[in-house]
Amino acid sequence: MNPPALLMLPLGFEGWLPAVQAATLGLLTLVQEDVPTVSAALLASAGSLGWKAAFLGVFLGIWFGDAMLYLVARGIGRPLLRHAWSRRFFDPVAVARSERWFAEKGTWLLLTSRFVPGTRLPTYLAAGFLRLSFGRFMAVTGTAVAVWTLGIFLLARAVGPDLSAWLQRGSRLGGWALVGLTLGCVAGMRLLSGLGGEGAGRRVRAFLGRGVRWEFWPAWLFYLPVAMNYLRLAIRHRGLTVPTVANPGIFSGGLVGESKMATLRDLCATSPGFTAEAFLVEGATPSERFASLAAILERHALDLPFVLKPDVGQRGVGVKLIRSLDQALAYLEGTTAPLLVQRYAPGPREVGVFYYRFPNETRGRIFAITEKIFPTVAGDGSSTIEELVWRDERARLVAGTYLRRLGERRTEVPPAGAVVRLVEAGNHAQGCIFRDGGHLWSEELEARIDGISRGIDGFFIGRYDIRYGGDEDLRAGRSFQIIELNGAASEATSIYDSRNSLLAAYRTLFRQWELVFAIGAANRRLGCLPTPAGLLWRKWRETTALIATYPVAD
Repeated sequence: MNPPALLMLPLGFEGWLPAVQAATLGLLTLVQEDVPTVSAALLASAGSLGWKAAFLGVFLGIWFGDAMLYLVARGIGRPLLRHAWSRRFFDPVAVARSERWFAEKGTWLLLTSRFVPGTRLPTYLAAGFLRLSFGRFMAVTGTAVAVWTLGIFLLARAVGPDLSAWLQRGSRLGGWALVGLTLGCVAGMRLLSGLGGEGAGRRVRAFLGRGVRWEFWPAWLFYLPVAMNYLRLAIRHRGLTVPTVANPGIFSGGLVGESKMATLRDLCATSPGFTAEAFLVEGATPSERFASLAAILERHALDLPFVLKPDVGQRGVGVKLIRSLDQALAYLEGTTAPLLVQRYAPGPREVGVFYYRFPNETRGRIFAITEKIFPTVAGDGSSTIEELVWRDERARLVAGTYLRRLGERRTEVPPAGAVVRLVEAGNHAQGCIFRDGGHLWSEELEARIDGISRGIDGFFIGRYDIRYGGDEDLRAGRSFQIIELNGAASEATSIYDSRNSLLAAYRTLFRQWELVFAIGAANRRLGCLPTPAGLLWRKWRETTALIATYPVAD
C-alpha cells in the first residue's frame, strides 16, 4: 500500500505541511481506520512525516471517532426508549440489568474489542446506549487506541511496506480468529476448572475480577497514559530528566535509586518528635550485619517488634515487621542489599500525605491525603485463613499476594471472632486498601507538614507515610510518626480509592506530574543540574536487580 499521493504533495508553506498531513490522516480515520493508520506509520518510518505528528494525527482521529459512536448511541439511540412503541423491542427491566452488567464488565470489553476484529462497533454503541460513564469510556478507549496505534507504527518500522499485506491477511482471518478465541477461552476455563478443581476456578474468577477493576490493572497498562503525559511535559519543559531536580536535596529528586536512610536521617535531625527512628545496618556478611543490628537495638533501646526494610526500594517491597531475632537473622541471610532498622510505629492508623512547595514560595500545601485501611479477615472457628481470603469479595482479587505472604499460616483455623491482619506495609501493591483522606485535612496539619518540609534542605515535593493514633490528633498536627518520605516518583495514592473513576485518577496524576515538572524547571532556572539520563538508567537497573533479592513484604 502506498501512502495517498495527496499527502506527498508539497505545499507552499512548509511549516504547515506536517500539521496538514497529520490532520488529513486523522480525518480519513473517520471513514476507514486501517488505511490512514498504516499510511501514517509508513510515512513516519520513511522519514516523510514526523513520528509525533503522524502518531497524534491518527490517534486523535480514531479516538474522536470512537467518541462519536458513543455519543450517537447515547444521544440518539437512548432517547428512543422513551417512546411507547419501543417497549415492543426493549424490556426496561432487561435494559437496567444490562446497564449494571456493562458497568461491571465494560472496561474489559472495551479494551479487548479494540484488538478483536468486528467487535468495536457493537461494543462502542452498546457502551453509549447502556450509559457507561463517558469519562471511563474515553479513558479506556484512549489507552487501547494508543497501544494499537503504537503497535502499527512499530510494525511499520520493522517490516516496512509489507505491513499492508500482513494486515489485510489478518483482517480476512479476523472472523475465524474471533470464533477460535471465544471457543478457546471457554474450553480453557473448563479445562482449568476440571484439572485444578475449585482452586483453579477461583483463580480464573479472581483474574477476571481484576480485569474489570482498574485499580488492579497491570502497571504497564495503567501507566501508559501517564507515560504519554510525561513525554508531553518533557517536551514542554525541554528535558526528560527535569523531575530529577524537583528535590535537589535527594538523589535524582527521588525518581529512582534514592536512599531512604538519607531522608530519614534528615527528618530525625530536624523533626525528631515526628519521625520513627531508623538506623543503617552495617557489615558485609550476615553474621556481621546481625552483630550490627544487635548493637543498634541495645544502643537505642529498640524493642521487638521492629521493622527491617531495604534502604533502596519501591512499592513497599521487602518491608518486614520483625517479631523475633530468628526472623531478623533469616532476613539478613536472604539478601545482601543495604538495610535499615526502624522503630516500629504501631499507629494503628496510617496515611499518605502528598506535599508540594515551589522554590519561590514561603508556604507549601498538601496536594492529597490517602487514608490507608489494613485489610483483615475474621475467623469463624472452622475455616482456614486461605478459605477466608477467598470468600472475601475484595481480598480474593489479590489472594495471591496475601497467601504468598502468609506462607504456612494459610492453613491455620482462627477461632471464631479472631481478626487476622493480611498486610502490614501501607502500600497498595501489597494489598493495602486506599481511600481518599481529604476529610483529614486541616490548617494545623498543613502548617505542621510545611514546617517539617521546610526543615529538609532541597525538598519541595513528595509523599510522607505517617502512622498515628487518632484522627483528631492528626488534624491538630500532633502525635504522629513519619515512617518514610518519598520524592518525585511518589504518587498521590488517593487515586486508588475504588470510588474514584479512572478519569479522575488520571486527572490527579497528570496534575501531580505537572507540579513535579514545574518545580523541577524552577529549580533548574536557579542553577540546579538534572541527573544525567545514563546514571538514571544504571540506578534503575541496579535497583531492579536488588529488588529481586528482597523477601516477601509483610
